[in-house]
Amino acid sequence: MLVDAKIGADMTARNWWRQACVYQIYPRSFYDANGDGIGDLKGITAKVPYLAELGVDAVWLSPFYPSALKDGGYDVADYRDVDPRIGTLADFDEMMSAFKANGIKIIVDIVPNHSSDEHVWFQEALKSPKGSNARSRYIFRDGLGPDHSLPPTDWQSNFGGPAWEPVGDGQFYLHIFDTSQPDFNWEHPEVRADFLKTLRFWADRGVSGYRVDVAHGLAKDLEFPMSHKDQHALHLEKLHDGKANKIHPLWDRDEVLNIYKEWRKVFDEYDPPLTAVAEAWVASDRKRLYASSEGLGQSFAFDMLMCPFKRDDFKDKIDRSLADVRESGSSTTWVFSNHDVIRHATRYGLPQEIAPGDDTELLHYYPKFLLSGGKDPACDLALGLRRARAATLMMLALPGSAYIYQGEELGLPEVPDIPAASRQDPTFYRTSGREIGRDGCRVPLPWLASAPNFGFGPADGKDAHLPQPAWMGDYAVDAEEQRQGSTLGMYRKALKLRRELQTKEDMEWIVNEKEVLHFKREGGWEVIMNFEGEGVDVPEGAEVLVCSGAEGLGEGGEVPKNTAVWFRR
Repeated sequence: MLVDAKIGADMTARNWWRQACVYQIYPRSFYDANGDGIGDLKGITAKVPYLAELGVDAVWLSPFYPSALKDGGYDVADYRDVDPRIGTLADFDEMMSAFKANGIKIIVDIVPNHSSDEHVWFQEALKSPKGSNARSRYIFRDGLGPDHSLPPTDWQSNFGGPAWEPVGDGQFYLHIFDTSQPDFNWEHPEVRADFLKTLRFWADRGVSGYRVDVAHGLAKDLEFPMSHKDQHALHLEKLHDGKANKIHPLWDRDEVLNIYKEWRKVFDEYDPPLTAVAEAWVASDRKRLYASSEGLGQSFAFDMLMCPFKRDDFKDKIDRSLADVRESGSSTTWVFSNHDVIRHATRYGLPQEIAPGDDTELLHYYPKFLLSGGKDPACDLALGLRRARAATLMMLALPGSAYIYQGEELGLPEVPDIPAASRQDPTFYRTSGREIGRDGCRVPLPWLASAPNFGFGPADGKDAHLPQPAWMGDYAVDAEEQRQGSTLGMYRKALKLRRELQTKEDMEWIVNEKEVLHFKREGGWEVIMNFEGEGVDVPEGAEVLVCSGAEGLGEGGEVPKNTAVWFRR
């Protein structure tokens, strides 16, 4: 009996990630302990009790490494240190101790596709001649034309503008994102070895795993004949038809999977093994390869994040994601918001139909809404929040792990009208304002409704690094804690119940002809999510556990539209 119990405990320790709730912290915007206007590690440590009360199992830290912050910290200058503006390694260790004391694990962001142009390797490359070992750690190529002044290809950066930058000696370097983010050459053994060293460095300091940025990048074929006109279309075709029936020179190449097999060997050196989740925007039939037990272990399920608030779309995406993990042996990672997309409390308040002529179907972009400063189309904030609460409550009941983004537990909407002079996202500058970028979901959190900077930092501290609009006070933590039926209260209740109820990874759909998703989980608890249909009855005698509607159920115990409920009978 004791042996069995130990085996069970060991398996739980090894597989903690399979049904964990992970809270994403964007460090610069979470809490500012020293008053310089930028969130920091001491600020995170100060809020560990808040996260413990919220009920999360783990925290994912977006980059906190030394950086010029030309892309919010995703331009990393040193992978094995802390940005002085955010803290020190001693602060990191103190934070780790606080999380460990509260039973919360830590996942850190790792950015392997590119470094900062301030990285010591890249600075060495710029000072070294063509063909040198220093340059071969990155992707340098000779320019075209008689004077080598033309880029090697006409490929475009994801942030706008050319993907090649000249260095003044007839060569260009590749940057799939900003010019400050030169792409590594992952065929170089020193690049591979250095990242293995980085994985061990943070694991030895106690982290439990990694979120892998641009996990489907890294491997590239520079000889691939492709114009920039085909570059984006080919990637979208792979995403939308659900099958990887074409090869892309930059994304989701088979060679990248061999890199992660090397990483897995490092992960398995630790007890319990490290875990990792891939940010991989890939076709459905490819996600399982990243989520393999021989690779990273999990891959984000962005499917619901990309689809409109409609029952059939949600069910299709849930079924597809669960089928993916059955093939990989992994578990699904559900997500609605993060540091790269419009907050879902705003998305769901906008029109849910595909705009005429819009072939991307990536509704979270909503370029017209952002470009108009949030005026066109108009956003119904009350409707958006109601739908967001319902979607999240339903998602938290699905088998698999759940990722929530800082501030969504407060119901925070997007901030679409940040002044141009205050914007920081490189996309805004590289497109001359034609694309607004992601600053609106990265505005610092409100903690105290009536305090300067809404309590983001000390009362006598500097203004937050991104401006906080006046309406943010309504969403402050102290205001939510006093409000009956608040979003924060719903999250806390749901996450507490989730820990008690979520055991096995199975679910059973219950057929319902109305605009409803209805499923049953192990242990006899059930979930009904009503989309736009008429009220739906909760079965007679059922015990309602939690409801997404601030006012509870409707008349006669019905589940109103845009509402979700957990119950058991």
